[in-house]
Amino acid sequence: MELQVTNSPFNQEQAELLNRLLPTLSEGQRVWLSGYLTALGAAALAPSAGAVPAVNVQALSAPVSAVTKDVTVLFGSQTDNARRLAKKFANRLEELGFKVVLSAMSDFKPNTLKKVENLLVLVSTHGEGEPPDNAISFYEFLHSKRAPELSSLRYSVLALGDMSYEFFCKTGRDFDVRLEELGGKRIVPRTDCDVDFEEPAAEWMNAVIAALEEGTSIHAAGNAGAVLAETGTESEYSRSNPFYAEVLENLNLNGRGSDRETRHLELSLEGSNLKYEPGDSLGVYPENHPRLVEELIQAAGWKPEEPVPAGKSGELPLREALLRHYEITVLTKPLLEQAAALAPESGLKELLAPGREQELRAYAEDRDLLDLVQDYALTGIPAANFVKILRKLPARLYSISSSPEAYPDEVHITVRAVRYETRGRDRYGVCSVQLAERIQPGDKLPLFIQSNSNFKLPENPDAPVIMIGPGTGVAPFRAFLGEREETGAQGKTWLFYGDQHFSTDFLYQVEWQRWLKEGVLTRMDVAFSRDTDKKVYVQHRMLEKASELYLWLQEGAVVYVCGDEKKMAHDVHKALAAILEQEGGLSPEAAAEYLTQMQQQKRYQRDVY
Repeated sequence: MELQVTNSPFNQEQAELLNRLLPTLSEGQRVWLSGYLTALGAAALAPSAGAVPAVNVQALSAPVSAVTKDVTVLFGSQTDNARRLAKKFANRLEELGFKVVLSAMSDFKPNTLKKVENLLVLVSTHGEGEPPDNAISFYEFLHSKRAPELSSLRYSVLALGDMSYEFFCKTGRDFDVRLEELGGKRIVPRTDCDVDFEEPAAEWMNAVIAALEEGTSIHAAGNAGAVLAETGTESEYSRSNPFYAEVLENLNLNGRGSDRETRHLELSLEGSNLKYEPGDSLGVYPENHPRLVEELIQAAGWKPEEPVPAGKSGELPLREALLRHYEITVLTKPLLEQAAALAPESGLKELLAPGREQELRAYAEDRDLLDLVQDYALTGIPAANFVKILRKLPARLYSISSSPEAYPDEVHITVRAVRYETRGRDRYGVCSVQLAERIQPGDKLPLFIQSNSNFKLPENPDAPVIMIGPGTGVAPFRAFLGEREETGAQGKTWLFYGDQHFSTDFLYQVEWQRWLKEGVLTRMDVAFSRDTDKKVYVQHRMLEKASELYLWLQEGAVVYVCGDEKKMAHDVHKALAAILEQEGGLSPEAAAEYLTQMQQQKRYQRDVY
């Protein structure tokens, strides 16, 4: 059937293009295009926190014919975003008549993979391109020689990540490539999501639904754009609709003379109906430092009050948009590429040339947008054009340091202010310095609750608990012990805590001492690295107490680690392995397997960043 201008909404040129394209499409290509157009139509209905990142189309999907109604949805998640999306998607598929198996990758039996016909993978990337903890075992199986041939598998991948990291969405990309290598055929192409993932995730989900429905007798009743609608939630507030919470208290926990400033904030949740559990995080939408905004506007030659686009907010004065809407402190390769396109004579293209990846990485690592504008003389570019290449200012996540049982209608966080100097300028942690310098009791902050099912107290209140959290990593353990005090949990508890100086940096010292006295905290070992000639950290205290710690592990203790992922968490992991080898007589391979089994049994949980 040929399109006519008179019986279609297309002009003459569009109709001619479509008439040339449509007859050349295969059935599979038509299925993919149908899903893609459905997704585009649904994007306007999906929750949005800013501009929609482009869908990363890898290749046209394979034809989906005679599709079974059985769908397996697997998720790998560190902070629960992939889990929540997977749950919503599974609910939507069930509403449409599909039979769905929903599982964390750690709970899925990999040997059953060869029986799966429709596989949907939702996975985040953690650390330096690594799988999240609950995806490690499945990831390793899939990349091993034990992985089966999967020629009958149809699959698609939704990858979650943060474009400011070098290995953006690497785990999702790895799964996508590996499943294809094993013979799988894509239902729809992989989509890579940045921190504002709602809209691209909705596009991917609706494209998958359209493709699956095309091969079955199932057809959607209603609009597929509802895929991401909240189901079963008790609060209207979320990541895309934050609650403006009043600040009740903002205290500096460090003593006079400390090199550090750690803020304890108490915020009211009254009227929000927001619920959380110990182990969850609080998402806070910050503002950029006013000084940096002013310097950037001046360096680029812009006018503070000129209107610029700002996503859902429509147009805003430039100063306000840079202050509250756009990220200006992080440089990414995609941003540099787009800046080079805006200013082709700037010399940026040379920095982006093949073979200069290490130099590019070093340049972007500790510079911000002001550096970029000054280094490459990016002046004369209209502000309205420039801001279009910037991504939305993402929320910052902080481990909650309060128990809802102990502090009803409140939430507490523990935040260390980040300040340093480099390249002749003072630099600031965007959110931490805002909280330290520009937020007073009575002010309001936009926030949401970020659940974390991978960091929860044991269901058995009598199970021993070992908590390892130096610095602000101790925050969730204040929540844990506050909760156990309120619920009367009887299991013994052990806290390893460290910082620089006992006299000035012992966060929440009075509370730990009270809990020790009352028996809520059974024992505590501390490491203050600057109080001795030789620096001592929490992993050293663990090794000193190796025999007792091993006995706790044998008794079924659950181990929790919170804090820096790059160094501390790795050192703690090595210490646990060393203790298993030393006290348990295990080989290095057996110790590694022991820790893997602990992770699978949820006896080794990490909240690291």
